[in-house]
Amino acid sequence: MVNYRLKKVGLFFGTFNPIHIGHLIIASYMVNFTDIDELWFIVSPQSPFKKKSTLLSNYHRLEMVEMAIEKQENMCVSDIEFRLPLPSYTINTLAYLKERYSNNKFVLIMGADNLATINKWKNYEIILQDYEIYVYPRPNVTPGEYASHPSVKITSAPIIEISSSFIRDAIKNKKNVSFFLPDKVYQYIKDMHFYE
Repeated sequence: MVNYRLKKVGLFFGTFNPIHIGHLIIASYMVNFTDIDELWFIVSPQSPFKKKSTLLSNYHRLEMVEMAIEKQENMCVSDIEFRLPLPSYTINTLAYLKERYSNNKFVLIMGADNLATINKWKNYEIILQDYEIYVYPRPNVTPGEYASHPSVKITSAPIIEISSSFIRDAIKNKKNVSFFLPDKVYQYIKDMHFYE
């Protein structure tokens, strides 16, 4: 009998408003330094915890992620949540992906800040029971009571102190953020006058 292993796919959820080098460093760490075979950026249309007013349109955020990862064979971007009911709940997306891609074993990628508040997520007990969670450290954040859960794997990914809100504020204040963003993403934001 052939010993068949499901492909392990890491799901990196976010609004990516915009995607920046911090996101890419974490993604690169996950596919190169853990047992994840492939990483999917799941672009969220609207998080139940975020105000929608600051979000660029779905299309532009998806486009920027595509630009950022275009040459990476083991990374892709998904707009799956654009077609699911709003607001997007991770548990619904996971159920849909599990059904549609039964040859994959999906794992969640999240920051320690999200793990610390996972008990606020819809059906978080089911997520912890059915999925592995790969956690990357966040500055000055302890991962909380779920760090020792059998499904949780705390990784040694680099601590990134850049955030999308930092980038947006910097652009608004006319700072040069060219080194914080992939070249094509930086150019796109500049050409489209985003966040100004």
